[in-house]
Amino acid sequence: MAWQGKRRMPKDKLASWKKAAKKPQLLKWDEIKEEKLNEKITRKLAVGQNEMIGRLRLAKGASVPPHKHLAEQITMVMSGALRFTIGGKDIEVRAGDVLLIPPNVVHSAVALEDTDDIDSFSPLRVDWLTGDDAYLKTGKSTLKR
Repeated sequence: MAWQGKRRMPKDKLASWKKAAKKPQLLKWDEIKEEKLNEKITRKLAVGQNEMIGRLRLAKGASVPPHKHLAEQITMVMSGALRFTIGGKDIEVRAGDVLLIPPNVVHSAVALEDTDDIDSFSPLRVDWLTGDDAYLKTGKSTLKR
Protein backbone atom coordinates (compact mmCIF):
# COMPACT_ATOMS: atom_id res chain seq x y z
CA MET A 1 0.00 0.00 0.00
CA ALA A 2 1.40 3.40 -0.91
CA TRP A 3 0.21 6.99 -1.06
CA GLN A 4 0.85 9.50 -3.77
CA GLY A 5 -0.03 13.14 -3.82
CA LYS A 6 0.86 16.63 -2.74
CA ARG A 7 -1.77 17.06 -0.08
CA ARG A 8 -1.38 16.00 3.51
CA MET A 9 -2.44 12.44 4.26
CA PRO A 10 -5.60 12.27 6.37
CA LYS A 11 -5.27 10.68 9.82
CA ASP A 12 -7.62 7.86 8.74
CA LYS A 13 -5.05 7.00 6.05
CA LEU A 14 -2.55 6.38 8.86
CA ALA A 15 -5.05 3.96 10.38
CA SER A 16 -5.28 2.13 7.05
CA TRP A 17 -1.46 1.73 7.01
CA LYS A 18 -1.62 0.18 10.48
CA LYS A 19 -4.49 -2.13 9.52
CA ALA A 20 -2.69 -3.30 6.38
CA ALA A 21 0.42 -4.09 8.43
CA LYS A 22 -1.40 -6.69 10.53
CA LYS A 23 -1.24 -9.44 7.92
CA PRO A 24 1.63 -10.89 5.88
CA GLN A 25 2.10 -9.11 2.57
CA LEU A 26 4.36 -9.51 -0.44
CA LEU A 27 5.16 -6.10 -1.86
CA LYS A 28 6.95 -5.38 -5.12
CA TRP A 29 8.82 -2.09 -5.47
CA ASP A 30 7.67 -1.86 -9.09
CA GLU A 31 4.03 -1.89 -7.93
CA ILE A 32 4.33 0.67 -5.11
CA LYS A 33 3.35 4.17 -6.17
CA GLU A 34 6.11 6.73 -6.13
CA GLU A 35 5.61 9.99 -4.25
CA LYS A 36 7.38 13.02 -5.70
CA LEU A 37 8.71 14.99 -2.73
CA ASN A 38 10.43 17.69 -4.77
CA GLU A 39 12.14 18.07 -8.14
CA LYS A 40 15.07 15.86 -7.09
CA ILE A 41 13.67 13.32 -4.61
CA THR A 42 11.02 10.60 -4.92
CA ARG A 43 9.96 8.00 -2.36
CA LYS A 44 8.17 4.65 -2.09
CA LEU A 45 7.16 3.19 1.28
CA ALA A 46 6.62 -0.28 2.72
CA VAL A 47 5.13 -0.08 6.21
CA GLY A 48 4.84 -2.70 8.94
CA GLN A 49 3.45 -2.39 12.46
CA ASN A 50 6.73 -1.31 14.07
CA GLU A 51 9.15 -0.76 11.21
CA MET A 52 9.10 0.84 7.80
CA ILE A 53 11.37 1.14 4.83
CA GLY A 54 11.49 3.86 2.25
CA ARG A 55 13.10 3.61 -1.15
CA LEU A 56 14.32 7.04 -2.14
CA ARG A 57 15.69 8.11 -5.47
CA LEU A 58 17.78 11.24 -5.22
CA ALA A 59 19.09 13.07 -8.28
CA LYS A 60 22.65 14.34 -8.14
CA GLY A 61 22.70 17.50 -6.02
CA ALA A 62 19.51 16.63 -4.09
CA SER A 63 19.68 17.92 -0.54
CA VAL A 64 18.06 16.59 2.63
CA PRO A 65 18.29 19.44 5.16
CA PRO A 66 19.27 18.98 8.81
CA HIS A 67 16.62 17.09 10.74
CA LYS A 68 16.20 14.50 13.49
CA HIS A 69 13.54 11.98 14.45
CA LEU A 70 12.63 9.56 17.21
CA ALA A 71 13.29 6.60 14.93
CA GLU A 72 16.56 4.77 14.58
CA GLN A 73 17.58 4.90 10.90
CA ILE A 74 19.50 2.37 8.87
CA THR A 75 20.46 3.63 5.41
CA MET A 76 21.71 1.36 2.65
CA VAL A 77 22.86 2.89 -0.62
CA MET A 78 22.01 0.55 -3.49
CA SER A 79 23.63 2.69 -6.19
CA GLY A 80 25.18 6.15 -6.27
CA ALA A 81 26.57 8.01 -3.26
CA LEU A 82 25.39 10.29 -0.44
CA ARG A 83 27.38 12.61 1.80
CA PHE A 84 25.85 12.74 5.27
CA THR A 85 26.79 15.41 7.77
CA ILE A 86 26.46 14.25 11.36
CA GLY A 87 27.92 16.11 14.33
CA GLY A 88 29.91 18.38 12.02
CA LYS A 89 31.58 15.44 10.29
CA ASP A 90 31.03 14.33 6.69
CA ILE A 91 30.48 10.63 5.98
CA GLU A 92 30.36 9.36 2.39
CA VAL A 93 28.02 6.41 1.93
CA ARG A 94 28.46 4.59 -1.39
CA ALA A 95 26.79 1.64 -3.12
CA GLY A 96 26.91 -1.36 -0.79
CA ASP A 97 27.54 0.75 2.34
CA VAL A 98 25.20 0.82 5.34
CA LEU A 99 24.98 3.76 7.76
CA LEU A 100 23.37 3.46 11.21
CA ILE A 101 21.93 6.67 12.70
CA PRO A 102 20.70 6.51 16.32
CA PRO A 103 17.44 8.19 17.37
CA ASN A 104 17.39 11.98 17.85
CA VAL A 105 20.71 12.59 16.04
CA VAL A 106 20.69 15.64 13.76
CA HIS A 107 21.80 14.72 10.25
CA SER A 108 21.64 15.98 6.68
CA ALA A 109 22.60 14.55 3.30
CA VAL A 110 23.52 15.54 -0.25
CA ALA A 111 23.43 13.23 -3.27
CA LEU A 112 26.91 13.16 -4.82
CA GLU A 113 25.51 11.13 -7.75
CA ASP A 114 22.09 9.92 -8.84
CA THR A 115 21.31 7.61 -5.92
CA ASP A 116 18.97 4.72 -5.09
CA ASP A 117 18.73 4.52 -1.29
CA ILE A 118 16.82 2.29 1.12
CA ASP A 119 16.08 3.74 4.57
CA SER A 120 14.71 1.58 7.39
CA PHE A 121 13.11 3.14 10.47
CA SER A 122 11.89 1.88 13.81
CA PRO A 123 9.61 3.04 15.29
CA LEU A 124 7.52 4.25 12.36
CA ARG A 125 8.12 7.72 10.94
CA VAL A 126 4.61 9.05 11.48
CA ASP A 127 5.64 12.35 9.84
CA TRP A 128 6.28 10.45 6.59
CA LEU A 129 2.92 8.69 6.82
CA THR A 130 0.87 11.81 7.57
CA GLY A 131 2.67 14.20 5.21
CA ASP A 132 4.23 16.27 8.01
CA ASP A 133 7.69 15.99 6.44
CA ALA A 134 7.97 19.53 5.06
CA TYR A 135 11.77 19.49 5.37
CA LEU A 136 11.94 16.98 2.49
CA LYS A 137 9.43 18.81 0.32
CA THR A 138 10.78 22.32 0.78
CA GLY A 139 14.47 21.54 1.28
CA LYS A 140 14.45 23.71 4.42
CA SER A 141 15.23 22.47 7.90
CA THR A 142 12.37 22.60 10.38
CA LEU A 143 14.68 22.34 13.41
CA LYS A 144 14.27 25.10 15.94
CA ARG A 145 17.49 27.03 16.50
